[in-house]
Amino acid sequence: MEERQKNGSLVFAVNGERFELPCVDPSTTLLQFLRSETCFKSPKLGCGEGGCGACVVLVSKYDPNLRKVEDFSVSSCLTLLCSLNGCSVTTSEGLGNTRDGFHSIHERFAGFHASQCGFCTPGMCMSFFSALVNADKTNKPDPPPGFSKITSSEAEKAIAGNLCRCTGYRPIADACKTFAADVDIEDLGFNSFWKKGDSKEMKVSKLPPYDPTKNFNTYPEFLKSESTTNLVSARSPWYSPVSIEELRNLLNSNMTENGASFKLVVGNTGTGYYKETQRYDHYVDLRHVPELSIIKRDQTGIKVGATVTISKLISFLKEENNVNLGSYGTLVSQKLANHMEKIASPFVRNSASVGGNLVMAQKNGFPSDIATLFLGLCATVSLMTSHGHEKITWEELLTRPPLDSRTVLVSISISFKKVQSSLQTHSKFLFETYRAAPRPHGNALSYVNAAFQADISPCQSGVLINNIQLAFGAYGTKHATRAKNVEEYLTGKILNVNVLYEALKLVKLAVVPEDGTLHPEYRSSLAVSYVFEFLYPFTDVHSAISGGLLKGISDISVEELSKSSNDGFISQGREQTLLSSAKQILESSTEYYPVGEPMKKVGASMQAAGEAVFVDDIPSPPNCLHGAFIYSTKPLAGVKGIQLESNRLTDGVTAVITFKDIPSGGVNLGAATSFGPEPLFADDLTRYAGDRIAVVVAESQKSADVAARTALVEYDTENVGSPILTVEEAVEKSSFFQIPPPMFPKQVGDFSKGMAEADHKILSAEIRLGSEYYFYMETQTALAIPDEDNCMVVYTSSQNPEYAHQVIASCLGIPEHNIRVITRRVGGGFGGKAVRAMPVSTACALAAYKLRRPVRIYVNRNSDMIMTGGRHPMKATYSVGFKSSGKITALHLDILINSGITEDISPILPANVIKALKKYDWGALSFDVKLCKTNLTSKSAMRGPGEVQGSYIAEAIIEHVAGLLSMEVDSVRSKNTHTFESLNLFYDNIVAAGEYTLPSIMDKLVVSSNFFQRSKMIELFNQKNICKKRGISRVPTFFEVTQRPTPGKVSILLDGSIVVEVGGIEIGQGLWTKARQVTAYALGLIESSWAEDLVEKVRVIQADTLSVVQGGVTAGSTTSESSCEAVRLCCNVLVERLTPLKKQLQEQNGSVDWPTLIRQAQKQSVNLAANSYYVPESSSKSYLNFGAAVSEVETDILTGETAILQSDIIYDCGQSLNPAVDMGQIEGAFVKGIGFFMHEEYLTNEDGLMVSNSTWTYKIPTIDTIPKNFNVHVLNSGHHEKRVLSSKASGEPPLLLAASVHCATRAAVKAAREQLKLWDKLDESVSEFYLDVPAILPVVKTQCGLDYVEKYLENLLAQNS
Repeated sequence: MEERQKNGSLVFAVNGERFELPCVDPSTTLLQFLRSETCFKSPKLGCGEGGCGACVVLVSKYDPNLRKVEDFSVSSCLTLLCSLNGCSVTTSEGLGNTRDGFHSIHERFAGFHASQCGFCTPGMCMSFFSALVNADKTNKPDPPPGFSKITSSEAEKAIAGNLCRCTGYRPIADACKTFAADVDIEDLGFNSFWKKGDSKEMKVSKLPPYDPTKNFNTYPEFLKSESTTNLVSARSPWYSPVSIEELRNLLNSNMTENGASFKLVVGNTGTGYYKETQRYDHYVDLRHVPELSIIKRDQTGIKVGATVTISKLISFLKEENNVNLGSYGTLVSQKLANHMEKIASPFVRNSASVGGNLVMAQKNGFPSDIATLFLGLCATVSLMTSHGHEKITWEELLTRPPLDSRTVLVSISISFKKVQSSLQTHSKFLFETYRAAPRPHGNALSYVNAAFQADISPCQSGVLINNIQLAFGAYGTKHATRAKNVEEYLTGKILNVNVLYEALKLVKLAVVPEDGTLHPEYRSSLAVSYVFEFLYPFTDVHSAISGGLLKGISDISVEELSKSSNDGFISQGREQTLLSSAKQILESSTEYYPVGEPMKKVGASMQAAGEAVFVDDIPSPPNCLHGAFIYSTKPLAGVKGIQLESNRLTDGVTAVITFKDIPSGGVNLGAATSFGPEPLFADDLTRYAGDRIAVVVAESQKSADVAARTALVEYDTENVGSPILTVEEAVEKSSFFQIPPPMFPKQVGDFSKGMAEADHKILSAEIRLGSEYYFYMETQTALAIPDEDNCMVVYTSSQNPEYAHQVIASCLGIPEHNIRVITRRVGGGFGGKAVRAMPVSTACALAAYKLRRPVRIYVNRNSDMIMTGGRHPMKATYSVGFKSSGKITALHLDILINSGITEDISPILPANVIKALKKYDWGALSFDVKLCKTNLTSKSAMRGPGEVQGSYIAEAIIEHVAGLLSMEVDSVRSKNTHTFESLNLFYDNIVAAGEYTLPSIMDKLVVSSNFFQRSKMIELFNQKNICKKRGISRVPTFFEVTQRPTPGKVSILLDGSIVVEVGGIEIGQGLWTKARQVTAYALGLIESSWAEDLVEKVRVIQADTLSVVQGGVTAGSTTSESSCEAVRLCCNVLVERLTPLKKQLQEQNGSVDWPTLIRQAQKQSVNLAANSYYVPESSSKSYLNFGAAVSEVETDILTGETAILQSDIIYDCGQSLNPAVDMGQIEGAFVKGIGFFMHEEYLTNEDGLMVSNSTWTYKIPTIDTIPKNFNVHVLNSGHHEKRVLSSKASGEPPLLLAASVHCATRAAVKAAREQLKLWDKLDESVSEFYLDVPAILPVVKTQCGLDYVEKYLENLLAQNS
């Protein structure tokens, strides 16, 4: 033991297993270690930034003095392995697994249908488990049996930082809330545990049991007996000083001689924002210095050591302690804690230090919230310098040059106001904090944050401001600042509307973002809103003052005061719970039992435990190399050369593979569709920003990534033309792709005649829609292993292995039978793994072929976002004629689609756009659609490609017409809804009589959502509330899908178990589950009583391009049903073979069971394998899907933030093959649509290079941005003769319904504009405005009026004058 300590070995445990490492590279993260050196693969690499939660694990530390174990979740992608000396790590498979039994978290996730692709699920489980363990340690009363001490609200917040792109979060929240003692069981959603009519007691008893007293042991006993020591590894020292003196000596020692670099470490979370491209010589762990970890609070103030984590500070501030802090101290503590809970996510706050956050703000200009909070509270800081100690204000430190590496922030202090002084002067202290961010509950940087404090006194004529501090940060400035001019102006003044109005003018001058900041006017406007919100309640017009509310109150929160007012301005406070109840109505069918049963997804518990194997989970073969792409940052340029930067993080680079390495006989081919090829690498010319130039191959993924990131590409831009980046430039230069004539959609009616009949016309109005990134949780990945006889096995995360197979063979110049492509499952696809995955698997295969070694590529999130492309941006110009009644008579559109550099699947876009746009009866419809070839990444298939845009354009036109006529939008929609006759005119007689279910869906929805009553209530709400406005909208969807030919193969083994292979890929959509049910149904036709047992005997296995050929692409929402039909055809053949034998055995023995039948079949040499190739009939392969949604939103006019209060969806699934799976598809698609319409800002620079390429800048929906009340009805519309077992598609069509959220937001904005009109402060039309997509906060606030607050005050001043 002594020997080990001297050598400084690193000792820790993972899932109870002891690890001792004598030598560790200190830059190694916990995630790298777990994934490369252990068998535990449940923590996944989703972003490498602490922004997604896929890598979350539980870390447990033992405190020998207190004899207590501390458990907390961390991002393993940021946590340095060396910081875990003496710690225990628990991963999801450590909680439970297939062999030892699953944990009740895993089982409840599975039973509540809370896992689809499964990539994010283990991290989700660990975030929740951490909250569960900690809740059960509290002193709260013991919960009822089967529950935890966790509350529903805590359960939701536990997963607020975890991203999921599949489920829409609602079922995840419900699974977590089953553990909460305060949950109303009746509020929880559909699951596989309960039956209709079960009592509450019965429901609780049916849940997988949870007993907190027998909780999982997170810290093994053997670690407690091992004392941990300072860790010093011989090669790369890791120091853990235990005193300030030792730290100073260390920093001033010869450690830094000869240019040696060192890094001060606490939680290492800063590397999620500032990516490291160098290796340090020395690491100094500051966590063991007592002065740096101090935390105390008394009536004089708070003192926080620099290494205290944000989570610890929050818990400490929330603690009830015996010291009387005074009302001001209590107020400050509460406000700081509430604000800090919105910073980052729990698993980042648990290891991120307060000091680290402040130092990043001081040195790097990080847009910190904490820096602003401490500035607003006039904090002081204590520094350790190379000479001694220094105490200065935080404000002064912010203005100094960046701290040098030998100066260490020791602690931060905040003083509380003296209570005596306020008693003598009757003054009150106010303190309030503010932030507006893309996500309300954290995990997003704020547009502007602020902290205000004031000392005010009531006097005869109002409220006197004795003193005020206004601090603002993150608004596009190097660091947080105080608005001194505003403070000086307000100090000594009695507050009234005029004083406030003048102060706000000064705020606008004080908060000015630097050039290049996004949305600068919005940020300045936000600062104005904050000051208004802070001071308005104390003006002479606010009811709080006129009602004498200031008398006798202790120091107060502005928020509390606002709640007590009733003039409708600052509506009920800003604290929100995340979700309320949700209803799911599933209409299942027993006609083809067990098809139609809402069975849970195959392997869902295994996914939750992290045992489902994705491509990157396959263990690396011996001698495996890793690749990373070098891409172009220029849109059009010659490539003169590539130079790799030499540093120790790039050690181990083996090769740089370019187009020159393609073997003779091979071609430079990276992807192909039926419309054309795409090169694998740029040759001497790069044609777009993000173009693949080379693959760096190295001994580790980290070395490859750093080498690619730091590589210098020498460009030649002189001898090339100017790039085409916009559709307008493409038109100017006639740069188009051809649309094959059969794919060009048909026009309807006579446009000129329709326009002649119109009473009103809108001419040449314009709509622009931007791109969207896929954000599958698993980035593009492949593993290529050379095999005998010039063969190659490629594992790829692909929706289209068949095409990948062909492309790899062509690139390498070898026959296709030499290539085998295997895809087991995909961690989210959404179209992005169809064509865009091919270049990754091809580059991987090329490198492996050239180097004759296995090569794997796992594209890092930033590169994936830049290189992969996404949804097609487009510009639509329309002219529309309509009657005064709102009936549209004619519509013409000119649509320019930005396809990027290659065709990809762009030629299908025109038809998709127009088909979705035909959802209304336009009278006559004409159009001209062009596919523009530009120097941008190829745009590709993305969930609802073209249909999302077409459907939205239709809604925008309806809204425009309604606005011009000043009519209710819903009535204009109704006026233009298709009759059965007009529907078949527009859709070429595609719908059979009785199958047009939309009118009845719309009627049902009006009733189930109380649409008209709520519309009236919203009107009343908007009249009463000035700064919150609501809107509601009802939107239909029409979505045409087409089935494609699909193969299937069913084999029955000797023991009666069944193996199924299909062309379709399991991407989270439940294809395997449906195929399993159909297999059981179809084979059960031999004997119907066997069907239920047969389900458990079926295993669907991975796609293998040499086993099942002609697999096709998994896309277009119909692959599940087509694969199921292929399976059914196979089963029909087997049934035909086995039925005579069954009859024969029955006659002999009286009865026969399945195992006996199969054994006899084997003996009699019956062929127990069948192949099929399902080719849909051309007359019925396409069909329409129908659904509708009502969404209600509330928009905060002061910030532009929009909350979705409720969404109600009714969607027609025909006779669903599995209503639980389809429910998940409907909810997940809808929430993904919310992302496109409301959140996901796809930003590029002037060269077309994506710059919102991280979890910091690209915001997909999270649990706090979905509808608070989310009701879904999966409609069973009965028998559909031409459909597969009467089912209809569910993967893409519901996404289009998310436009209802955007339309409702537009209605709320319109209400704000009506308010301005009422004050005579709007120069333009109330209803004729265009709300951009996505309707992010700046977009919404801009349309409501960036000077809304000033106009309100002007109106008050005008009334008083």
